[in-house]
Amino acid sequence: MPDVDRERAWLLTVDGAPQSYVDLDEPEHLEFEYARRLGHVLDVVAEPGRPLDVLHLGGGALTLPRYVAATRPGSRQDVVEADRGLLELVVEQLPLPAGSGVALHPADARAWLEAAPADSADVLVADVFGGSRVPAHLTSLAYAREAGRVLRGDGVYLANLADAAPFGFLRSQLATLAAVFEELVLIAEPAVLRGRRFGNAVLVAAHHPVDVTALARRTASDAFPARVEHGPGVRRFIGDARPVRDEDAVPSPEPPDGAFGIG
Repeated sequence: MPDVDRERAWLLTVDGAPQSYVDLDEPEHLEFEYARRLGHVLDVVAEPGRPLDVLHLGGGALTLPRYVAATRPGSRQDVVEADRGLLELVVEQLPLPAGSGVALHPADARAWLEAAPADSADVLVADVFGGSRVPAHLTSLAYAREAGRVLRGDGVYLANLADAAPFGFLRSQLATLAAVFEELVLIAEPAVLRGRRFGNAVLVAAHHPVDVTALARRTASDAFPARVEHGPGVRRFIGDARPVRDEDAVPSPEPPDGAFGIG
């Protein structure tokens, strides 16, 4: 659907849920709150403008690949999207600019990850939703280990997840990533972290310290301010949650009606 306020901007919905927003004239513009937070992390993982090798699990309207191509020219990006029809629609209606460095792959995210070469990505962005839920096979310890294998030693894993109090799913995902990565960061709107509403949370995982000062400064000054938790704050949030085994994995919770309404 076109955005009446921006001439070449478009909203993509999947099964009635807002999925992606793209401004073809201004790919640096990130409309959705969670996308802005992912963008803030992408801005601080390396010096400004430095090209990166990025693997995106989940394609949507290619919002973040366009953002990286615009802010870090020369980056090499692979986008893995299981919905071939969606990819074809997006490429036809919202084409990527020439020379974007973005390669598209219609495939299952975990299958692609398991076949990807080790130490081949600087950043891995996981933003995979089957409808409005993260598929179960992308929530387990075996999956997290594959992500760690594909990332380089100084690489960073990013995930967009959604949950609500008492945060059983989100806490288990942090516990799962903590079994693979030494450093964890959690970014979310304060009202979500206080348990007042269902919402998105961005998880950051790495083997090295993340620049949380720069990240907190960016998220606090955003039009949609967020809180950045790390270290003891994340450990307290995890509590007694345990890593998820493949046989115990479940999809993320179904969002309540209206949780991601347009507007």
